[in-house]
Amino acid sequence: MAAVWRIESGRLIAGLARLVRDVPLAEDLAQDALVAALEQWPRDGVPEAPGAWLMTVAKRRAIDTLRRRDAYAGKLALFTRDAESPATEEPDLDDHIGDDLLRLIFTAAHPVLSAEAQAALILRMLCGLSTPEIARAYLIPEATAAQRIVRAKRTLADAGVRFEMPTPAETGERLAAVLRIVYLIFNEGYAATGGDDWTRPELCREAMRLGRVLAGLLPAEAEVHGLVALMELQASRLPARTGPDGEPVLLPDQDRGRWDRALIRHGLAALAVAERHGGGPYTLQAAIAACHARAVRAEETDWPRIAALYEVLAHLQPTPVVLLNRAVAVGFAGDPDRGLRLADDLAEVGALRAYPQLPAVRAELLARVGRPGDARAEFLRAAELTRNAGERALFTRRADEISAPGGS
Repeated sequence: MAAVWRIESGRLIAGLARLVRDVPLAEDLAQDALVAALEQWPRDGVPEAPGAWLMTVAKRRAIDTLRRRDAYAGKLALFTRDAESPATEEPDLDDHIGDDLLRLIFTAAHPVLSAEAQAALILRMLCGLSTPEIARAYLIPEATAAQRIVRAKRTLADAGVRFEMPTPAETGERLAAVLRIVYLIFNEGYAATGGDDWTRPELCREAMRLGRVLAGLLPAEAEVHGLVALMELQASRLPARTGPDGEPVLLPDQDRGRWDRALIRHGLAALAVAERHGGGPYTLQAAIAACHARAVRAEETDWPRIAALYEVLAHLQPTPVVLLNRAVAVGFAGDPDRGLRLADDLAEVGALRAYPQLPAVRAELLARVGRPGDARAEFLRAAELTRNAGERALFTRRADEISAPGGS
């Protein structure tokens, strides 16, 4: 049931939002359909097409809801016709996007919402994350995450924001927020915040599809191509990121023969387009990913170039996570002492105190400077902080490897 919801909830809410033109109402209807599934599926079994089943139930609830609203009488007639005969729906000639999920993202990217509220809403609606998972993803208290979601819905309702197409000019104004949201969806697929699976490939595929749609809509936007390149180059590693039993495999230990060469070719081509148009932070991150993609073996990775690219990226986008990745790059480029100092400086950043990757990075660098005992302690601390079962097993295994004779 949880797996079905995570896979189907985004498309379900987006499709309902197109029909009722009201994002908070669409999510409520989707939740009602989920409750119905929880009541019926254990008794009757999971239907062959669970997404279609949920949509049918949600549409019926929508009709009942709209019937109770006299002000929606005209809309009800149109909606009922659509619900009963979806094949007869006529295309919207003013729809220059033509994709329900992308329309929902552009709606969530409305300027009445802060960047934090936009992200929380999308993680909830499109990725199916729980409030605790969103809190961990953003390194904030659960109460804060819950408030962001509630306030975002209220703000959209109070401002009268409907599930409507932005004009071409508004599309450009919201582009930065849209790209941020699409990459957020990809990252949740690439490294799941919680649960038993380390990755959620269906989210990665959906984010890449959305990125390619955007590239077709906005062919001259460098950062759109940069984001597509970044996602495709990172996604090329997905087949090698887990072992035979689903256990996580770190980048240096991956079988690069399993990397998706077609995605690498597409990613490098998109990177070339982005660089021709100028590019920015996404293009820089794609260039970093390209350094890994071009290395046939892990020891051939051009870490000095990666460290130099991170220096530029840290200047443009000095977020705690970027700064932490810079510390890794510096350490792997031949200066683990400086890398460790950079990581230690981030230990005082409040947002990273509960972030498991910080002690994991410190552990790798401590091992490189010859402090295995401290490295093991940091890996165990990272294992305590993570809420992803696969990642916990990975950190515990690394701690055991360092404890073993000859471990490093």
